[in-house]
Amino acid sequence: MSGDNSFVVVANRLPVDLHTAPDGTRTWTPSPGGLVAALSPVLEHQQGCWVGWPGVSDEAPEPFRTDAGVLLHPVRLTEADYEGFYEGFSNASLWPLYHDLIVTPVYHREWWSAYRDVNLRFALEVAEVAAEGATVWVQDYQLQLLPGILRQMRPDLRIGFFLHIPFPSPDLFRQLPWRDEIIRGLLGADLIGFHLESNARNFLDLCAATEGLTVEGNAGTRRTDAHVVTHDGHRVAVGAFPISIDAASLGEGEEGGVDKLRAELGDPETVILGVDRLDYTKGILQRLLAFEELLESEALDPATTVLMQVATPSRERIEQYRVARSQVEEAVGRINGTFGAMGRPVVHYLHQSLPKSELRTYYEAADVMLVTPFKDGMNLVAKEYVACHGDGSGALVLSEFAGAAVELNEAHLCNPFDLESIKRALLTAVQGLAGAPEATAERMLAMHRQVAEYDVNRWADAFLTSLEETR
Repeated sequence: MSGDNSFVVVANRLPVDLHTAPDGTRTWTPSPGGLVAALSPVLEHQQGCWVGWPGVSDEAPEPFRTDAGVLLHPVRLTEADYEGFYEGFSNASLWPLYHDLIVTPVYHREWWSAYRDVNLRFALEVAEVAAEGATVWVQDYQLQLLPGILRQMRPDLRIGFFLHIPFPSPDLFRQLPWRDEIIRGLLGADLIGFHLESNARNFLDLCAATEGLTVEGNAGTRRTDAHVVTHDGHRVAVGAFPISIDAASLGEGEEGGVDKLRAELGDPETVILGVDRLDYTKGILQRLLAFEELLESEALDPATTVLMQVATPSRERIEQYRVARSQVEEAVGRINGTFGAMGRPVVHYLHQSLPKSELRTYYEAADVMLVTPFKDGMNLVAKEYVACHGDGSGALVLSEFAGAAVELNEAHLCNPFDLESIKRALLTAVQGLAGAPEATAERMLAMHRQVAEYDVNRWADAFLTSLEETR
């Protein structure tokens, strides 16, 4: 199986989960998300391979194929690797730095060492499975050294890199003690993609101020008008490629599921929904506080309004994530204690993952979607909600600091750092549903057209076409 893959995707995680049956039997089952759904056709057509960590420390299955014919090639990581590379450098150093210091990044030399070692290990696996002249597409902030290492090992490869989170301003990025190594790693690619032109400009400005690098052109969307030229003449194309969703992967909602769900909620007039990873960047606490103040002022009626919050567990061993969960759950309890009644909470809270089909029912049932991150590369939840409202129903309240706000500009935009801004946007959305239904529907239909036209396949095609043009 090794060495004959003309198209290789590399990501921190493989799209598989380990399931242990009651009798102790363990099986690896594919868990395709939007990314694998988008890339599967290309992977299948080109004898493709997905390289990544299987999600369990100290073990990895033999390479195997999914039902769709995609080869999954596991990278084995120890518990120490996971702690230093993933929990440490990736998520306690890079993540807060790239999200504009919402919490203070921590820079430990031993974490950097683990990050470098794991990137090298991934590179060795990729070098082994990639065919001569293969295309390699590296995904996200955990693997920013990988393009540079691969360029040295396998100069025959065509290498693309895509960053799924924001890229910070040069002034913030320069905090990083290992900034030069990260820049060199990224510039091993032939094409570097970001969600937004503003992210691409941040990177280009950083390169323009770095000795030995020359910047040509300006960042564009779904095209590569900008290049960074390294001291040895290597030209790296840079562009914005806004990611989107595969609406079909949401499946069909359960027959009668919306009516059933709303009945379980007490048949409220207005259902407000939040769906997020439980991450301190997502602004979950701020939306709860805004909702609480609207109830206190009687702008919203707890007898006719409910808020559903789905908070998917995330990085629970990291201190800031434990604090975020504690604050959110304290607010949920306080709001329900003040405004709820026995058997009738005003906030319905789930700290668990939901299957896509159930999530679709939640999206369809919600009158208003609340998406209030302090900073987000894109935010696909906003696009999933819009995709489920092709009839023009519903309203979207969206943080202006989510990447999706650039494309979904018909949403009710808010500043998540300002509770009054969230309150205004939420109240305007709720009142618009009843008071201005035609204008509200027009806004949703415009956003639905955008999401339908620029889907995840359009994203993958645009990036891979641009990567091929660098040859």
